[in-house]
Amino acid sequence: MIAYPASLQRLIRELSKLPSIGEKSATRLAYHIINNDRPTAHSLAKALVESAAAVTFCEQCFFLCEGTRCAICADPARENSILCVVEKPADVIAFERIGEFKGQYHVLHGVWAPLRGQGPESMKLAELLARVKQGGVREVILGTSSTVEGDATALYLARALSDLGVVTTRLAQGIQKGGELEYADELTLSRAFQGRSAIR
Repeated sequence: MIAYPASLQRLIRELSKLPSIGEKSATRLAYHIINNDRPTAHSLAKALVESAAAVTFCEQCFFLCEGTRCAICADPARENSILCVVEKPADVIAFERIGEFKGQYHVLHGVWAPLRGQGPESMKLAELLARVKQGGVREVILGTSSTVEGDATALYLARALSDLGVVTTRLAQGIQKGGELEYADELTLSRAFQGRSAIR
């Protein structure tokens, strides 16, 4: 049976490891890269290697950065007393698009989902609690998605933060139930911020 060359098969296997990319999509992408645009293939390879080497997590909020602190944490104009907790880096970008939130972030890099084997140790919870315990934070906004896991994570975080003397709020539910924050439009996110309420 005739098969693709070994190097192309390897490229297809590697591309199919990406989220939402199956074998057929990976094959189409690989063929496009090899057949249509060799300079783009070299540029893509270089960008992959450079970003893998340079991009890391901010030591304070765990957003993506090159160095020890991200641009948000390094900005002296940001309000340090308000902390917005999100699930992933893409959520920070979604909130920054609306331009209303001027506080700091904390990226969990996960959710509390026991049925999938994801507990408190699978997210940056200990780091969040340590950050709040240092003092100076008066409000923690739980900016998790309005999914089952996002709701469970918000409830778990609210309980964990309840004894630390900070106001804990949750975004208003103008966000579609079951929706991911990174896909929400600016107006919806803006209204969710404005309508946030205390978790009791």
